[in-house]
Amino acid sequence: MIQDIILDTLIDGIKLFPFLFLTYLVMEYVEHKTSDRAGKMMQKSGKWGPFLGGVLGIIPQCGFSTAASNLYAGGIITLGTLFAVFLSTSDEMLPIFISEQVPFITIVRILAVKVVIGISAGFLMDWVIRRKKGNETEKLKIDHLCEHQHCHCQEGNILKSALSHTLQIFLFVILITFLINLMIGGIGEEKLAGFASGKMFLGPLLAGVLGLIPNCASSVVLTQLYLEGVLGAGSMLAGLLAGSGVGLLVLFRVNDSLKENIKITLLLYTIGVISGIFIEMTGLIF
Repeated sequence: MIQDIILDTLIDGIKLFPFLFLTYLVMEYVEHKTSDRAGKMMQKSGKWGPFLGGVLGIIPQCGFSTAASNLYAGGIITLGTLFAVFLSTSDEMLPIFISEQVPFITIVRILAVKVVIGISAGFLMDWVIRRKKGNETEKLKIDHLCEHQHCHCQEGNILKSALSHTLQIFLFVILITFLINLMIGGIGEEKLAGFASGKMFLGPLLAGVLGLIPNCASSVVLTQLYLEGVLGAGSMLAGLLAGSGVGLLVLFRVNDSLKENIKITLLLYTIGVISGIFIEMTGLIF
């Protein structure tokens, strides 16, 4: 079992490595190579960030949520864009649906609901923040991110700095993922899944908790339970909306504000559960 856990952990980590490296490469470029005007243009484009984030999030890779966490911590994307990515991402749901030959219309409905919720929540969040802050603009925080990870980013050495960031986060994700896989292996996926099965209100509440586990396994469990008829569509979506793969895990690593990270986690859970209960009650997806 230990060998399988180690192998699964390494495979998950290797899938994330290119996303991490490309993300930090972009961030280093923004920090070292662009002018102030270019940086401001990127930040202004954040007004449409939730739309782009919601669309990109449906691609079955947890790398996008990881990238979003780093970009948000660096001040490049808005909080609304981060939420749009987190809420729309679905990790392994889409590949499992395709392999199980789930009707195309059902897949489209589920993806559409996730995207709409992600984009709507993202735009609403950014609107509320703009109302509070007025014309105040966020500053790039890439220098602070470098200090946080104790690396020395030097102009003209973008590749080295990006690789340094990537390796540190990569090792952190590998360690935490291994511990989580070990816990899941010890408890057993069937027992873990049993906590998420329940009635109209209990199902989404518990599925949301399961979804918060920063691991692709949670999306697999939730999707399989839905396919087996144990969970309704609302309960499954409650967990998938609350879950963001290892994106949330990386956010806690790179974003200094623990209070803000906890608020983001609670909001993800709340949005997921409320949406799940609404879907269970209305039968929006069947």
